[in-house]
Amino acid sequence: MSQNAITKTIFLPDGREITIETGKLAKQADGSVVVKMGNTMLLAAIVSNKEAREGVDFLPLSVDYQEKFASSGKIPGGFLKREARLSDYEILVSRLVDRVLRPLFPDDYHAETQMTIHMISADTEIMPDALAALAASAALAVSDIPFNGPISEVRVARIDGQLVINPTVSDLQRADIDMMVGASMDSVVMVEGEMNEVSEAEMLEAIKFAHEAIKVQCQAQLELAEMVGKLQKRDYSHETHDEELREKVRSATYNKAYEVAMRGRANKSERKEGFAAVLNEFVESLGEDHGYDMGLIKTYYHDVEKEAVRNMILDERVRLDGRQLDEIRPIWSEVNYLPATHGSAVFTRGETQSLTTVTLGTKLDEQMIDSAMVSGYNKFLLHYNFPAFSTGEVKPNRGPGRREIGHGNLALRALKKVLPSDSENPYTIRIVSDILESNGSSSMATVCAGSLALMDAGVPVKGGVSGIAMGLITDEKTGKFAVLSDILGDEDHLGDMDFKVAGTKDGITACQMDIKVHGLSYDVLSQALEQAKAGRLHILNEMSKTLSSPNADYKPHTPRSFNMIIDKEFIGAVIGPGGKVIQQIQKDTGATIIIEEKNEKGHVNIFASDQDSMNSAVSKIRAIVAQPEIGEVYIGKVKSIQPYGAFVEFMAGKDGLLHISEIKHERVETMDGVLEVGEEVKVKLIDVDKKTGKFKLSRKAILPRPEAPQQNQ
Repeated sequence: MSQNAITKTIFLPDGREITIETGKLAKQADGSVVVKMGNTMLLAAIVSNKEAREGVDFLPLSVDYQEKFASSGKIPGGFLKREARLSDYEILVSRLVDRVLRPLFPDDYHAETQMTIHMISADTEIMPDALAALAASAALAVSDIPFNGPISEVRVARIDGQLVINPTVSDLQRADIDMMVGASMDSVVMVEGEMNEVSEAEMLEAIKFAHEAIKVQCQAQLELAEMVGKLQKRDYSHETHDEELREKVRSATYNKAYEVAMRGRANKSERKEGFAAVLNEFVESLGEDHGYDMGLIKTYYHDVEKEAVRNMILDERVRLDGRQLDEIRPIWSEVNYLPATHGSAVFTRGETQSLTTVTLGTKLDEQMIDSAMVSGYNKFLLHYNFPAFSTGEVKPNRGPGRREIGHGNLALRALKKVLPSDSENPYTIRIVSDILESNGSSSMATVCAGSLALMDAGVPVKGGVSGIAMGLITDEKTGKFAVLSDILGDEDHLGDMDFKVAGTKDGITACQMDIKVHGLSYDVLSQALEQAKAGRLHILNEMSKTLSSPNADYKPHTPRSFNMIIDKEFIGAVIGPGGKVIQQIQKDTGATIIIEEKNEKGHVNIFASDQDSMNSAVSKIRAIVAQPEIGEVYIGKVKSIQPYGAFVEFMAGKDGLLHISEIKHERVETMDGVLEVGEEVKVKLIDVDKKTGKFKLSRKAILPRPEAPQQNQ
């Protein structure tokens, strides 16, 4: 039976292939494709209702990326043994796709639309997230759903000095740039990634390189759509407008809205009240029985407000709060605000505030990861919380949403580049950012507060990290544009770009960019990056006035840690039969001891609440793993007495024979009454039997020789 499958092949710059197949699977969806690279296969299916729900004036788009455990031959862990809610990683991939798709749907398209992407086959060397947006866009390309694409997304990495598109998992370990770039044929739409303190020029070069590869993938989708015969998109009518009312609203409110925007130095609530007053005044002027659609009035006034704010910034070259285009809001910060935490900081910039804590835990606190692609542990966590009161709103607390997970991940990527290596850091580190006030760039406030809290905790980071959110206002007709530093929430909402950049004084460590306007030039992007650098360094300088380097020591109540490396054969001795030895040490000292075998060695991590507990635990383990040395003197304990001598435990787990002839210089006829079981005795290790490994001890060797009796003259 013929499946009538249609296939298109894409070649990456290094010659590797990506294939797109449609017409075989999920044919009842509006559009579906299977994208394959190596053994990784993604199934993307899109369905969009023909009509919009009544009263909906936005695009109800949902994007869900999910990895099937069977794709890698695994069975899910846990009690249910089936795929459950999306993991944080799956949510992050879903966001990557959503952010590049959403801006390219027509503004007046409001039908409920669902994009589903499943990883149905996995390749341990091929990253599926770099293929997800391509699969989603290709599904749209072979459907009749209106979409101003195609788009695609690639991972660009710099490995050993060379830029690579969609590198293998093994090669990615050596990358100093790791970015996801999403774009259409003519415009970059989305960027997100992390870097090892690279320059703005290096980052821009990587974006350009990625865009060239994306253009090839977009062209392939156009050709695929032509092969399928889906160039014609469906007709729709999801908005009804009253042009007379639109003009009436504009003529009556534009100048007044412009005046509100011009007030300057007004805070967020004052501006909100000012804009609302203009709308209320207009509605009152219509009379009680005006007969107009209030929904349309609010829609048209929102457009007026947006136009007035944008024009004011472009014409006056000042901001809603009166700042210059590159001016940063006032900053104040404080560390050690919470005395019982291991590290804490408050960072406030304008009307955005983060209270951030750092907790240092043991290896037992590591996060276990069980996904289709990855199984392992994570010892650096960052959680971002955005309670409703931070914006003066009332909302039920339903746990972190996709936005919170995305913002937390961006801050994590920015900070992890300055953390000490795993070999230098024995702790599991958890950072929690609670946003207490929000008016723009709370994720970057999290970066700043997180950096200060790490230094307050005494974590030996390489240096401080700051972050800034950049905005953009453009006018295609006049060619005017304004790059805005440290944007407000309103400037984000009404602007054309949200570009977050984080880094140290030496370079960028993480970035996230969403562009809402088509055809943004690289010259404008370059200016935004340079302006962001100046702002980022200014913020870093303000942070350094509070704390410029890590505290010399951890807080007194922070668990102390000590690492030991022991020979592999001693692992069993430290643990003991059934864990008896290590459990007794932990009980006696109060310390937590974790032993792992790595590289044919035993790695012992010891955590204790005070130095005395630490010293006690360390000395007990050292006693177990110490190697006896001939000629050394030990204080031992008599374990048993035999007619020919006594067996003495001179080191933990090591007994030696103290022969009757080695007890003292004088001849000892019998062991009766000479020593007692449990008695401590100082002995010297005089020999180790080469055949049996048995230890020979002597007491007389460390006793002074008796003087010889004098002869009678």
